[in-house]
Amino acid sequence: MTLDEIKSGKMREAVWLEKYNAKLCSSDEAMKVVKSGDKIVVQPGCAAPMELIRALVRKKDELIGVEIYHILIVGDLPYTKPGMEKHFKHKAFFIGQNTRQAVNEGRAEFIPIFLSEMTLLFKRGILKPDVALINVSPPDEHGFCSYGIDVGNIKTPAEKAKIVIAQVNKEMPRGLGNSFIHVNKIDYIVEHDEPLMELPQVDPHTSPEIINVYDKIGQYVAEMIEDGSTLQMGIGAIPDSVMKYLRDKKDLGVHTEMFSDGIVELVQEGVINGEQKTLHPGKIIAGFVLGTKKSYEFIDNNPIIEFHPQEYVNDPFIIAQNRKMVAINSAIEIDLTGQVCADSIGTKFYSGIGGQVDFIRGAAHSEGGKPIIALPSTTKDFSISRIVPTLKKGAGVVTTRGDVHYVVTEYGVAQLFGKSIQERAKALINIAHPKFRDELTKFAKEVYHI
Repeated sequence: MTLDEIKSGKMREAVWLEKYNAKLCSSDEAMKVVKSGDKIVVQPGCAAPMELIRALVRKKDELIGVEIYHILIVGDLPYTKPGMEKHFKHKAFFIGQNTRQAVNEGRAEFIPIFLSEMTLLFKRGILKPDVALINVSPPDEHGFCSYGIDVGNIKTPAEKAKIVIAQVNKEMPRGLGNSFIHVNKIDYIVEHDEPLMELPQVDPHTSPEIINVYDKIGQYVAEMIEDGSTLQMGIGAIPDSVMKYLRDKKDLGVHTEMFSDGIVELVQEGVINGEQKTLHPGKIIAGFVLGTKKSYEFIDNNPIIEFHPQEYVNDPFIIAQNRKMVAINSAIEIDLTGQVCADSIGTKFYSGIGGQVDFIRGAAHSEGGKPIIALPSTTKDFSISRIVPTLKKGAGVVTTRGDVHYVVTEYGVAQLFGKSIQERAKALINIAHPKFRDELTKFAKEVYHI
């Protein structure tokens, strides 16, 4: 039953409907409650409530020192533009392309944190938000709105906010699971329909040579995935390449912080069915979706999908309960001892910790699990090796050498678990690009005595 049907009379007797109507207002009216110095948490990703964000920025001249918290948001973020820093300070849990310059110029700030612990900041009262800005589906006949395509990063913070402002949007699908907020818990309701943000799935500028690199990595990783495995994989060329080679697999499951369009066809073809999962059998467990309308239509009222807050989805102890858990993550560079940098290029912050360590550790403790770091052996122009003697000065170690088990490039698989520094160096040199192997070997002989 749609909200229009409810309002037209079929459910007019619903107790919550009168409260819903009383909370209706414009986005500008809702923003009157925001004051200088407030802490605001925003639903991120492709689910961002863009009408509420626009209204907040329209009020900028009345505001000083407002702090805005979220992981990456897809789309334009006007409060991170030069000249806005007096009014707004973005506190990024994960840096996107649209906030990278602001962070590195000091107009925004980066909070390094495991994704499993980000929502715990709010749950434990370490961060106390004054306002939550959310983008939700219209309420069902019982008065429940779904957070839709991003539950994991917003449900817990919104529950702790003093004031909740909701953009009710017919374009937001009704995602299932622990994914709902009742109208009674919302303070201001702005009915505004607009398409959700979409994440482009293919970079049109990717060269055929690089596509071939990703393709080879995908084949190597796919060969490591057994029937009945449960997968975590994110977005980008490597996960997409892996999924191309999974069509002959059987009974795969998914437990992942997020997913994108790539899994839709594998579910429709029956490759992903979750029948052998040891935790939530038959269900795809996720926190959020970064994709296109293809994914959004797929999750709408789809009982195979269960969304949960990130403190659950990304908990390594929860992840480890999935037998044959395979975690596939990437890196910016990795040194010859196995240290993985995934959030910065030297001292310049690039992205964030995200869920990499959560899933690497969860998979490591899973029965038959495989934690995998997969990356091209070089940068896109083939000029710089991504397997390096030492990490760049100032680079952050996201995944420690003690956590790394498997590293995959287009030249093969290096198994590092239980290996000495000398053995690790040899294994990583073997999967480095051939034109860099001599200099890597020279360094390893001088420093690690291989």
